[in-house]
Order: sequence, then C-alpha cells, then structure tokens
Amino acid sequence: MKIIQYYKWLTLFNWLKKRNNRNFKMRWRDRLLMLDDASSSTQFDRHYIYHPAWAIRKIKEYKVQKHVDISSILSFSATLSAFIPVEFYDYRPANLVLDNLTTGSEDLTRLSFLNNSIPSLSCMHTIEHIGLGRYGDPLDYDGDLKAINELSRVLSPGGILLMVVPVGKENKVVFNAHRIYEPRSFIQYFEVNGLKLKEFALIPENEEDGHLVSNPSPELLFRQHYACGCFLFIK
Repeated sequence: MKIIQYYKWLTLFNWLKKRNNRNFKMRWRDRLLMLDDASSSTQFDRHYIYHPAWAIRKIKEYKVQKHVDISSILSFSATLSAFIPVEFYDYRPANLVLDNLTTGSEDLTRLSFLNNSIPSLSCMHTIEHIGLGRYGDPLDYDGDLKAINELSRVLSPGGILLMVVPVGKENKVVFNAHRIYEPRSFIQYFEVNGLKLKEFALIPENEEDGHLVSNPSPELLFRQHYACGCFLFIK
C-alpha cells in the first residue's frame, strides 16, 4: 500500500511541477522512496535525545567553565562547545573542526591525563562497550571496570563526572554490543573509588513510565530490561 501511495504522490507532484515555473529537475533516476516518515508524531531515540539534554543541563547547573568528554555521542560535544571550551577524545579520533572544540585520541583503560586533573568530565553510553571488541578495542572482560578506575583517577576533588549506561534489573552482557548494569551495583563501582552519587535519573524503556525520571522507585527500576541510567558523581 505504501508503494501505491508513493506513486500517487509522484504523479500528483509531477502534475504540480508542470504548473509551476520553478526550475527544479525531477528525473526518474533520482527517485528515493521514503515511506516510513509520515508518522503521527516525530519519532526519536529516547536514550540519545534525553541523556545529552540531561548532561547539558547539569553542566549549566554546576556553572562549568571547561569540559572534557570521553567518547560520548559526538553531537553532545559539538553542541556544548558553542557555550564553553570542550575537549573530546575517542578511541577512534574524530576529525571534527569547530571553534571551542579540541579533539584527540584516548584509550579509556589507560588515560593519559594526570591524577586529579579534570574538574568536569563525562563518559556517556560508552563504557558498556569497552572490552567487547565492537569498536576495534581489544577484548577485555573487565574493560569497563578499568575505564571506571581511570575516570575516577583523573577527576579533580570536587569535580563532577557525568556517566550514562544501559540499566536493567540484572547485570548482563549482550555480546558484542554492550553491557547492561543493575543500578546499585554500578554505583558501587564508583563508591569504591571515592566518588559519591549526587543524582540518578532514569530514561525508562517505555514512554508510559515517564521521560526523564529523577530518583526512580525500586518498582520502576525492576521493570526495566534496557533502560538508560544517568548518573552524576562528585569526587
């Protein structure tokens, strides 16, 4: 039915084109079928829209003057650099050139930064992948723990660390895509490194459970299989 509708639209648009003086070429070889975008509302990936929005609001709240990001979605650093200087690092460096943005390469299991040197740091929807080989990094069962140790090491006393990972009611590896963390055990990985949780927000997997839920209830957390957890730690 969608194909039939497409050709109806194409026929009608050609008819409209012939009655218009604007000089746009419209050739058969240039056709492109876009059949799934006429939805009743604008669709979006809940994880990747809400978590950068959460992080930017936290950076504003804490009046950050300069920020370092390790391997989060690149659009986060690109947008944030419009307001403050940002350094972005990834295992696979990004050739992105913008004012106020510096890019480079880093291995999260062996960061090159000095101890206690970064006052504002983020690593979002990233460490769940470390050690699974998905992005060309070596296989390492404890790659995520090594990354957590390194992030904790380089964070300044009093500094903020924004972490985002998939969360659910149990710890699980979905090889070789990602890990899913039970929130309490995830928080403990940072507590043993001397960090304190200041905020936990949940992006539930089902929209009817909320959008960006601060301090979610145990009952809500238990219903999650692949939700998104947003954690703000202070050293």
